[in-house]
Amino acid sequence: MRKHVVIMGVSSCGKSTVGELLAQRTGLPFRDGDDMHPKTNIEKMSSGQALDDDDRKPWLESIGRFLADQDAGAIVGCSALKRSYRDIIRAAAPDTVFVHLHGSYDLLKERMSQRSGHFMPISLLDSQFETLEELQPGEAGIVLDVSAAPEELAAAAAEYLQV
Repeated sequence: MRKHVVIMGVSSCGKSTVGELLAQRTGLPFRDGDDMHPKTNIEKMSSGQALDDDDRKPWLESIGRFLADQDAGAIVGCSALKRSYRDIIRAAAPDTVFVHLHGSYDLLKERMSQRSGHFMPISLLDSQFETLEELQPGEAGIVLDVSAAPEELAAAAAEYLQV
């Protein structure tokens, strides 16, 4: 089984929910990448400002180090929107695979509007879609459509990880 996994995608795609369900299925621990952001990143996003590459780099490096330190494996929920961001993670944990939870802008905007208590405002969804780069040739991963139920997504991801 592949053991270092990033559940990726834009805000409200279900990274935390699917990550926790996948952890239950695989026995790998799950960590929410949102909890790994420095306080300055949270404050910036909370104020409606998108993070830039300089803001994201230390966060992505910490995710890569965390995965590399988990000899038994782990799952992290992280937007990982650009290939260069995924490359930062893979620099520390080269065997990392990505499960991209993909959905339409309208569906994810609707989900965001129903979510309460999260630091990410709806206004930043546009910038996330603009930044998003799909998995590219040579990147280990799978793309799953978030219109499916979270349990189905976790099952599909678990099946992919067995390859």
